[in-house]
Amino acid sequence: QVQLVESGGGLVQAGDSLRLSCAASGRTSSTYAMAWFRQAPGKEGKEREFVAAINWRSGWRTYADSVKGRFTISRDNDKNTVYLQMNSLNPEDTAVYYCAASETSGPLSRPYNYAYWGQGTQVTVSS
Repeated sequence: QVQLVESGGGLVQAGDSLRLSCAASGRTSSTYAMAWFRQAPGKEGKEREFVAAINWRSGWRTYADSVKGRFTISRDNDKNTVYLQMNSLNPEDTAVYYCAASETSGPLSRPYNYAYWGQGTQVTVSS
């Protein structure tokens, strides 16, 4: 089992930056990749939207087109922590952001590939 705890969300204005953190504990030695997903208000019945993912061993990263160039995912293997640096935020980025961990090499942008999820952290961007 892997436990994930997110932090760093909050209320900001358009154009501001935030950094989310996700601390992993438990059986982290089996982690293949970690990712950030989000769920916007009113879309609770839909699949969570992929934001970014990072291969835990190689550091290879991939991003959704909507955040490419604005968001950066990174990891600290010693601290078992993954980060999401979010710059140039806009109101469309408002959502609950979830950290996820996968032990398999499936599609990194699909939620079903991730067995472990955090509780989510709210990010609200005002215009």
